[in-house]
Amino acid sequence: MTTRSDCLALDAADPLAPLRAQFSLARADDQGVIYLDGNSLGALPAATAARVAAVVDDEWGVGLIRSWNTAPRLGGPRSGQAGWIHLPQIIGDKIATLIGAGAEEVVVADSTSINLYKILSAAMAVSVAQTRSPASARLQILSERTNFPTDLYIAETLAQAHGFKLVLADADDILAQLNDHVGILMLTHVNYRTGRMYRMTDLTKAAHTAGALVVWDLAHSAGAVPVDLKGADADFAVGCGYKYLNGGPGAPAFAWAHPRHVAWMDRAGWRQPLSGWLGHAAPFEFTPDYRPGAGMARFICGTPPMLSLAALECGVDTVLAAQPYGGLAAIRDKSIALTDLFIALVESRCEGHGLTLVTPREADDRGSQASFAHATGAYQVVQALI
Repeated sequence: MTTRSDCLALDAADPLAPLRAQFSLARADDQGVIYLDGNSLGALPAATAARVAAVVDDEWGVGLIRSWNTAPRLGGPRSGQAGWIHLPQIIGDKIATLIGAGAEEVVVADSTSINLYKILSAAMAVSVAQTRSPASARLQILSERTNFPTDLYIAETLAQAHGFKLVLADADDILAQLNDHVGILMLTHVNYRTGRMYRMTDLTKAAHTAGALVVWDLAHSAGAVPVDLKGADADFAVGCGYKYLNGGPGAPAFAWAHPRHVAWMDRAGWRQPLSGWLGHAAPFEFTPDYRPGAGMARFICGTPPMLSLAALECGVDTVLAAQPYGGLAAIRDKSIALTDLFIALVESRCEGHGLTLVTPREADDRGSQASFAHATGAYQVVQALI
């Protein structure tokens, strides 16, 4: 049986141990808190409080309106040189390095739900544009039955508004449901409840072979597992900023579209359904007619929340800080070791208490979480833990 001494020895040999200093955990440690819920809300980065204070005191307090449209911030905060207007793209480029995307391909804005509304609208438009005739239109959106509810709500709303149909299938039946009627496969890379992780490259290839586009929700994988959107030839993606990217409660989310689809949007002059002033081709001209911004800029809608963006950048930087230690590959190795250990300890020490593992045992099939179910007392167990 694994002992506490064994675990302490693993900690002592942990190559990522220096990264603990990236987080502000001292007060939680003093209270005896063992935090196991980073898949819901990431821990507070040590740099966040000072960074947000600098935005308030210096960039807002001194720079005032100048902080919007001055040169992009280089290094630390500089009064009047904050470059607020550029921050959604600056942070987007940082996130791009974590998800296998390129420069200027990721924008940070709004929430995951809102971004999914915009991105799924784009996927529907591309799907329809690829249709050779009305008779061959692919008007089904296929998703997993246990996908996160907001994804299903957004898809259902858009499907009803545009003549599509949302079709749900069990995870093991997704491949079998890819047929001539499916135009879009919409999946969350890692299931929020079970932790099951889809093999992105294989599923994307299968969907493309069947003639469907793929929209990936990276809420439970970005920052925790290596993701290679372009390597997988994915079509669209959205993701969350407050889980493994440690951006703080309600942090802005991100959106990505493959350059081939962005090129079509530019040619077609396609505008996303939430066309706001900052997604305009020339927002400061304040013209009454909307012209979509080039590339991914069209997916920005309203004025960015600067305090939240400042916190998100600190969170993303905590993940990027792992690069000298092996980057996301090293984070993934440690995640597997931790979840393997957690599963083994729970099953050995809680045997007979009605807990059932619902996360795949095979590491390649799970994200960075281990989930157990309890037939009658799950709510009570959770309340006792928190």
